[in-house]
Amino acid sequence: MHKLLVLYPEPVDRGAFEEHYRTVHLPLCEKLPGVREISFTLSVDDPGPAPAAFFAVFEAVFDSAEDLGAALASPEGEAVQADVPNYATNGAVVMTFAAEQLVRV
Repeated sequence: MHKLLVLYPEPVDRGAFEEHYRTVHLPLCEKLPGVREISFTLSVDDPGPAPAAFFAVFEAVFDSAEDLGAALASPEGEAVQADVPNYATNGAVVMTFAAEQLVRV
C-alpha cells in the first residue's frame, strides 16, 4: 500500500478554503485513477504554536508507488495538482510513502 498525505497550513480564509475544497477539489480527487481510499479532515486539533500547526489533512491510498505515480501523472492528477493554489492560500506539504499496517491478533 502506498499513501499520499497532504498537510495544509492555516488558510487566509477558512470558509473559502472549505467551500472550494468540498465542491471542487474533492470531486477532482475522486477521479484519480487507481485511488482505493480517500480520507480528510478540515479541523485538525490544535497541537500548539506554528510551525507545527496544520488546519487540514488529506490522505489517499493506492495499491503501489507505481499506481500513485501514474495517478499523479494522469490528466486527472494534473487537474488535482493545478487546483491546489485556488484554495490553499498558504501552500501545502505533500508526502508520499509506503505504509505498513499493524494487524492486531
